[in-house]
Amino acid sequence: MTNHSPIGLRFQVPALTQAEPAKSLQAHQIAYTRYGDVGANHIVICVHGLTRRGSDFDILARSLIHEYEIRGKAVQVICPDVVGRGDSDWLKNPSQYQLPTYAYGLKCLLDQLCFDSKVTSLDWVGTSMGGLIGMLVGGLEVFHLHVPIRRLVLNDVGPVVQWQFIERLKTYLGVQERFDSVQAGVEKLAQIYKSFGPHSAAQWQALSVPMLKPLGAGGWVFHYDPLIAEPVRAMTPQSASQAEAAMWSIYDNIKAETLLIRGVDSDLLTMKDALEMSARGPRAKLTNIEGVGHAPTLVQEDQLKILKDFLIS
Repeated sequence: MTNHSPIGLRFQVPALTQAEPAKSLQAHQIAYTRYGDVGANHIVICVHGLTRRGSDFDILARSLIHEYEIRGKAVQVICPDVVGRGDSDWLKNPSQYQLPTYAYGLKCLLDQLCFDSKVTSLDWVGTSMGGLIGMLVGGLEVFHLHVPIRRLVLNDVGPVVQWQFIERLKTYLGVQERFDSVQAGVEKLAQIYKSFGPHSAAQWQALSVPMLKPLGAGGWVFHYDPLIAEPVRAMTPQSASQAEAAMWSIYDNIKAETLLIRGVDSDLLTMKDALEMSARGPRAKLTNIEGVGHAPTLVQEDQLKILKDFLIS
């Protein structure tokens, strides 16, 4: 595979001023990594899950670029750290760690990138939370991009909120834990993300080490702002049900060709709900991944092939 060195960049998301100052969104910076040809008129953006970061897509980004080159095409792959994660800023108001904030920031980023590179075609790959953000950008007029999403990949996520999944999130999300070594952190992550399925030791290290950041006084912690947990902790079965109804309406409005990838053992996306997603709205093409729960990491060869076959034509 051709070696495409990623470039780390930052983008300033403009502030949003509201009538109630407490609801105003501060200007903040999103860190993102760009792979491939900056002049390419096609972008694939890859957006991670709730507690993850853009580095999750390193293997996918390199694989996509290599495949595009084989076919004589150019592409740039954009892998952001959603605000509050990785190298991106943290928000002063933790109640704003919600999907509309994320959708606004990534819309601003993509509109600027599309303008700078004269982009004419855009695809979106979203794992879990990243897929939900893609649904908002693809299904809500307020977030529509200057270059609309052509193809949308929803990786083990849909409009349905499984309460048991929320309860599992609450057991670890935002829990501040210090590790004496990187390896201790990697082992903890293996417990949290055991539903990712089997990986080689090298694959697991690559997926896990970027999730840890060093402390000045020694030791390691998770990379994200622990306050991203506040909106999740505030959820109730009633509010989850209301959110589900809203998300189905958004899903039904998506115009992009859509691929739905589902881990067979997922506790977030049931087969029943996946089949309904195949029958309404964009009528997603469904692919199930055996031996995986929530969510496929998109680093295994069979998973990479599924994505390349869908995205590249």
